[in-house]
Amino acid sequence: MKVGRIVKVSGPLVVAEGMDQANVYDVVQVSDNKLIGEIIEMRGDRASIQVYEETTGIGPGEPVYTTGEPLSVELGPGLVTNMFDGIQRPLESLRALAGDFLARGIELPALDREKKWEFNPTVKVGDTLSEGDVIGTVQETATILHRIMVPVGISGRVKSIESGEFTVLDTVCVLEDGEKEHELQMMQKWPVRKGRPFVKKYNPEEPLVTGQRVIDTFFPVAKGGTAAVPGPFGSGKTVVQHQLAKWADAEIIVYVGCGERGNEMTDVLMEFPEIIDPKTGESLMQRTVLIANTSNMPVAAREASIYTGITIAEYFRDMGYSVAIMADSTSRWAEALREMSGRLEEMPGDEGYPAYLASRAAAFYERAGKVQCLGSDERQGALTVIGAVSPPGGDISEPVSQATLRIVKVFWGLSASLAHRRHFPAIDWLDSYSLYQDKVDEWFDRNVDEEFSKNRATAMALLQEESGLQEIVRLVGRDSLSEPDQLKLEAAKSIREDYLQQNAFHEQDTYASLKKQNLMLKMVLSFYHEAKRALDNGVYLEKIVNLDVRNKIARAKYLVEEEVDQINDIIQEIKDTMDQVISEGGILDA
Repeated sequence: MKVGRIVKVSGPLVVAEGMDQANVYDVVQVSDNKLIGEIIEMRGDRASIQVYEETTGIGPGEPVYTTGEPLSVELGPGLVTNMFDGIQRPLESLRALAGDFLARGIELPALDREKKWEFNPTVKVGDTLSEGDVIGTVQETATILHRIMVPVGISGRVKSIESGEFTVLDTVCVLEDGEKEHELQMMQKWPVRKGRPFVKKYNPEEPLVTGQRVIDTFFPVAKGGTAAVPGPFGSGKTVVQHQLAKWADAEIIVYVGCGERGNEMTDVLMEFPEIIDPKTGESLMQRTVLIANTSNMPVAAREASIYTGITIAEYFRDMGYSVAIMADSTSRWAEALREMSGRLEEMPGDEGYPAYLASRAAAFYERAGKVQCLGSDERQGALTVIGAVSPPGGDISEPVSQATLRIVKVFWGLSASLAHRRHFPAIDWLDSYSLYQDKVDEWFDRNVDEEFSKNRATAMALLQEESGLQEIVRLVGRDSLSEPDQLKLEAAKSIREDYLQQNAFHEQDTYASLKKQNLMLKMVLSFYHEAKRALDNGVYLEKIVNLDVRNKIARAKYLVEEEVDQINDIIQEIKDTMDQVISEGGILDA
């Protein structure tokens, strides 16, 4: 192992000389404490190293050991249900070893070397395999079947294959490739900064169903798509991310807490094991991988946590799963980039962020996609990336938000004014957008209801008209509006309060299936169309808005999933009630 020498320490940045054998992005061990670091710049034999642990007490003259390998993650059985730090050290095992606080220089393998897994081969001796082919499976949790794949760059004929219980380091298969033999284990390594390869990318068309009405109906994200959730402090970014991690219909969830408060990751740890996944009947933790790099952990490791998370997500995508990664929040990663850039004395860009901020963000989000995976069975996998952005003061004109919005296709803009009015999720329907809308509308019309997209467009038009009418109301008062316009305000209010507003902490309202969403939207719009018919027949608006059936509309969101067909009864009751008020006091009676 080649040894260099420290010449400068500046917070998380360490400069070492005598490093002529090393390369950019190689992992090094800094000082006698063996702190983990990564080379981010080379000038001659001088290496600038970002250290992923606390550097207090380290000084010039101490050794730096090069490993000659890039920062990599271990991929294999044992990832799901686990919680890692930014450089993939298992936090539960670290706690058992060193107590409640991370000690410096502790090295632990990411995957348990002692635990044995039941390996079931899916190929036989004599089969010819290429990279990405599945050689066997391990039942990792009750819901996840872990497919063991031939590593990238390896192919050959199966010389021998075992079945039974093995650790991740035991050889389970031997491939012959001419004169060479490849011994395959259940674990493989992959450098985090390099995207895992695939055969081809598809256009994302199927929605990632989240159970959040404002997202699924108005601003859907496709499986394999990208979305950003920018918003000021207190507007509910983390709750939106938690809701997506809990209810999105992805088969694997990777949740990265990047520079956020420790109590937010604690919420995930406390809640997820107790919540039952409606699709599988098992605990949500059975399909979740957590990466925790909270605000009191070393700043430089925020970058590593983002890359560690996306690489693990790609690995499960390569098995043919639909995967969603939540990054909360990419602004904290950008702050770490800004700090390292400042310490490297690089020329700053906008607001002190490095000039390469946009390209780094793009490289992260572009690893999303719906792809045909490597392997002869032509399986498809999807990786959806959802990043929270925390712009100071909620100003999305700042560099991180702008760099993100140039890349992502879905923008869920959180509004401070909606949050203050206790309207959650506080996604602003006038600012947000989804560029997957047209493709996803076709899917909804085919699979949910042929009028779904038409109803969505009607509801959105009402909300936009409401915004214009509210300006007039603020200037000259509501009574100056015509009755049809006042009805539009009532209808838009119903859409906002009875449909878009959703309580994440209510047992029934936290999740709405597509069937329930479709019926609820039909019901709210049915009231508008029927009320309009009553107005045209001479019924007074005041009589319409005070009808008892409106209470049933408001309470429909609390129906359990098995009772959603009752909404059809409410729609029928709306029609019958309007027929009655028209016959009682409308033009028909005159």
